[in-house]
Amino acid sequence: MIQLKGICKSYPRPDEGPLEVLRNIEININEGDYIAIVGPSGSGKSTLMNILGLLDHADSGEYLMDGENVSGLSSAKLANLRNQKIGFVFQQFHLLPRTTAIENVEIPLVYSNADNPEQRAIDALKSVGLGDRMKHMPEELSGGQQQRVAIARALVTDPELILADEPTGNLDKASGEDLMALLQELNDNGRTIVVITHDENLAKRAKRTVRIDDGRLSELRDVTPDSGVGSGETQMGDVA
Repeated sequence: MIQLKGICKSYPRPDEGPLEVLRNIEININEGDYIAIVGPSGSGKSTLMNILGLLDHADSGEYLMDGENVSGLSSAKLANLRNQKIGFVFQQFHLLPRTTAIENVEIPLVYSNADNPEQRAIDALKSVGLGDRMKHMPEELSGGQQQRVAIARALVTDPELILADEPTGNLDKASGEDLMALLQELNDNGRTIVVITHDENLAKRAKRTVRIDDGRLSELRDVTPDSGVGSGETQMGDVA
């Protein structure tokens, strides 16, 4: 589904040389993968997620999506790809406060001219167990319910890939467990999921665990059927 080849990213600093954030990143993300990206603060996790989500661009290297090099596409074409293929879930739920759950979920459909947006939003909310909360405002929902609305919003365009940045970060333990179960269910049903997380329990649920440190990737755990690596084993090196 996605190949990153030799991805590098740096940011300028006043009175200093550029800050290298990503160094020669290589990773393949296959259909049906469930990947957890872990690493310390400042290691490059969020920058990598932004590049995967087509929200930022690399300084060098190639980004192939379904075999197409998207690195040089225009902003309009990248926005269209994001809307069609990628759903986002963030630590902050980013729900519009004076807008009902169903209206929040419909927002991505405004940009895709989709048919029957209300019904699609209803179906998405039902799929995350919120069929009885569709008319509620965010302030009337618990943190876990708000994150489920955010996941429904990510799902409503039927994307191939879900990118989640610290999705359990603002949830209590019980709500976090519910969310992890939901992500597992989505993956079991064929959805490709990549999460950035500091939550060890969430990382353990993923099929692959990838660590980024000082802008470099290494694969810590790969339990996909063709990997030949068991659940407790460690596999270091290029992530490809």
